[in-house]
Amino acid sequence: MIEKLAKIQVAMLGLILGLCLIIGASVLSSNFKKNEITVTGSAYEIVKSDSASWKVQVSTKAPTSVEAYNKLMAQVPTVAEFLVQSGIKKGQISYLGINNYPTYKRDLKGNYTQDVAFYNYDQILKITSDNPDLINKVYLEIPSLIQKGITLQAFAPEYHYSELNKKKAELLKAATADAKVRAQGMLQATNNRVGKISSVKMGVMQITPSDSNEVSDWGINDSSTIDKKITAVANVVFSVK
Repeated sequence: MIEKLAKIQVAMLGLILGLCLIIGASVLSSNFKKNEITVTGSAYEIVKSDSASWKVQVSTKAPTSVEAYNKLMAQVPTVAEFLVQSGIKKGQISYLGINNYPTYKRDLKGNYTQDVAFYNYDQILKITSDNPDLINKVYLEIPSLIQKGITLQAFAPEYHYSELNKKKAELLKAATADAKVRAQGMLQATNNRVGKISSVKMGVMQITPSDSNEVSDWGINDSSTIDKKITAVANVVFSVK
């Protein structure tokens, strides 16, 4: 009986020791998690686009295909001359393929017939430039050609910044530094200090108009404005001393 009781006591002691080890490991794990702090830092910079691309479509229509084509061939050079006189170089103008299609007549019920009402021709001029301000100026002025009987559509220019990848790296560094400052502020009231970085995760880049605070989970890549704001976000995990 005594021997059996001793065995039970030994078993209980082993169980207690096992529980202590599990609890101790849990406490250590909990302390490890508590010895880290996750902070989000951000940084932004206003940059000016250094290139632009722009398209202008010239359109004509006439009762016959030949007439419509000839009108287009007369008007496209007029548009190109306007661009050159406005300061755009000839080598910066590309002429894309000519598109043509017929427009059919409708009957009294509004249904299309097989009879052609007129023929349509159009051609797009593509302009590329390293002077975004000039492109913006000409874009605002080109509608004046309508007074000369030219039918055109000036698409909105696209503005780009060529040093974007370099700027992203610089801003990520600045966002990480900002995260450290924030972490130091959060720990200021305690006896702890910010330690080494455990991990860094870069958030999506936001490229917006310079006066915009818009953000998107998928990121924004604005090409509609010359002056842009590039914002970088870094999620940083620091050890806590």
